[in-house]
Amino acid sequence: MKSEHLPEVRICFVGESFVNGTGDPECLGWTGRVCVGANQKGYDITYYNLGVRRETSEELKQRWLPEVTYRLQPEYNGRVVFSFGVNDTVLEGGKTRVSFLNSILNARQILSEAKQLYPVLMVGPPPTLDNDQNVRIAELSEYFARTCNSLDIPYLNIFPLLKQSTVWFDEVGAYDKAHPRAKGYQVLADLVQNWDAWSKWFPAIR
Repeated sequence: MKSEHLPEVRICFVGESFVNGTGDPECLGWTGRVCVGANQKGYDITYYNLGVRRETSEELKQRWLPEVTYRLQPEYNGRVVFSFGVNDTVLEGGKTRVSFLNSILNARQILSEAKQLYPVLMVGPPPTLDNDQNVRIAELSEYFARTCNSLDIPYLNIFPLLKQSTVWFDEVGAYDKAHPRAKGYQVLADLVQNWDAWSKWFPAIR
């Protein structure tokens, strides 16, 4: 039974495999972990994981709105967290799956539309073990930061922070060279939970 005294919040996390929590044997990823933390602070969280493996911003642009609005009806306290970009930077046939320009345009369109409907946060793309790809991810993350700044949407650039994490890279290296296991996702979750924008959403109430 739900407590009548806990504020109810419904959150959609939208993105790709890192949102999905791919590789986590505990099946929580970072998104599940930050929701556990919000529950422990005294919130009644309904959590929707809308992460799709291998998805790019082109595909996400097509699906996010109907999926989110179906789950976050106007009468509820709904919020959205986006995190994507790594798949855009993957090389296929000698070029990235999505061009830098189109990635930025897609992000701007998605975030502009979302902001009109819900409180929105964005978490940047994380590093992998591919050094060449990491150069592209780092650059794209900086462009995403500028895009979010221009839209007045809080952005957490996790790339340089995770780049310094031995736990992240140890776990990524031991799994599939891209995704971590439980401890790596906990590191990412800690970054989000210590982020001012997230803390403003969920100040401790108990």
